[in-house]
Amino acid sequence: MSAVPTRNVPLARYTTLGLGGPAAAFVTARSTDELVAAVVAADAAGDPLLVLGGGSNLVVSDAGFPGTVVHVASEGIDLRAGANGTVRVRASAGVEWDALVARCVAEGLSGVECLSGIPGRVGSTPIQNVGAYGQDVSETVVEVLVHDRAAGAMRVLGNADCAFSYRDSAFKGTDRYVVCEVVFELTRSDLSRPVRYAELARTLGVEPGGRVPLADARAAVLRLRRGKGMVLDPADPDTRSAGSFFTNPLLDPDAFTELRKRVAERLGPDVEPPGYPEPDGRVKTSAAWLIDRAGFAKGHGTGPARISSKHTLALTNPGGASTADLLALAREVRAGVAEAFGVTLVNEPVMVGVALDG
Repeated sequence: MSAVPTRNVPLARYTTLGLGGPAAAFVTARSTDELVAAVVAADAAGDPLLVLGGGSNLVVSDAGFPGTVVHVASEGIDLRAGANGTVRVRASAGVEWDALVARCVAEGLSGVECLSGIPGRVGSTPIQNVGAYGQDVSETVVEVLVHDRAAGAMRVLGNADCAFSYRDSAFKGTDRYVVCEVVFELTRSDLSRPVRYAELARTLGVEPGGRVPLADARAAVLRLRRGKGMVLDPADPDTRSAGSFFTNPLLDPDAFTELRKRVAERLGPDVEPPGYPEPDGRVKTSAAWLIDRAGFAKGHGTGPARISSKHTLALTNPGGASTADLLALAREVRAGVAEAFGVTLVNEPVMVGVALDG
């Protein structure tokens, strides 16, 4: 049985941006059974549905949400030995992500240590293929237990079924699946996985590909994230954000050649944009670099919403902003980068009742 919904609950209370109007109906699900029951009840009533975790990757309309919001607060972590020194970690969707990472590090389980400090809950991680500092959850997710709304049944999806790619998955852009539990396969080790991210390697004093104690990797990632305002802190207005607002562009070779040309024309022939070859032949470049070189400095903003004073990739609500204010800033930045470099940035947070286009 699902809980009785509460009416007209302000969603700003449940998003890290502190933005969003009221939900017509709001239900808190404290177990997988309650989560499924609440979804089934909303579907039976014909209500629009929004499944809400930690609210760290959402931009919600000032008008709110006209249907049922199910707030996922399910708890439960189970560790079981796997093959070849691995451990399978099953976590309910409502478990706080960083709490799970902290436990894995404390247990001597390697594979998610570089994902420390990321706000949100476990259920959102496979949807976004959450990643940072050279790790993605796609590398460790082995199963996702979902409620398939189209079939009206529970399903277990393996890693291949999730269709993971850069900040994307089979769950993103569709409301068919409700993530209920996620199983990660980690390695029993006191050392991190090879450190692939150059900035993190420098911070740790190792060469890329080196390994360090798990606790050292976690501590270094947390320091780096705090320095960029990417660890939630009520005393720091820069953390009132949805994290990175734009994804790093993936460009085909011709588009990257055009970017290099535009950069040379604007910034000088000796300036090269960041370029990281991808296995599919495309080149990943840096959204933060493009924003900065297009003239948008840290702290920029003509209204209540601001670019973070610590990181150009985060758009913030220091206080008093509306969702409309935030979107106006996002459109200004996106248009400026497109004009300067011919690259159209894509938002990373999920938009609810709003869009950058239109």
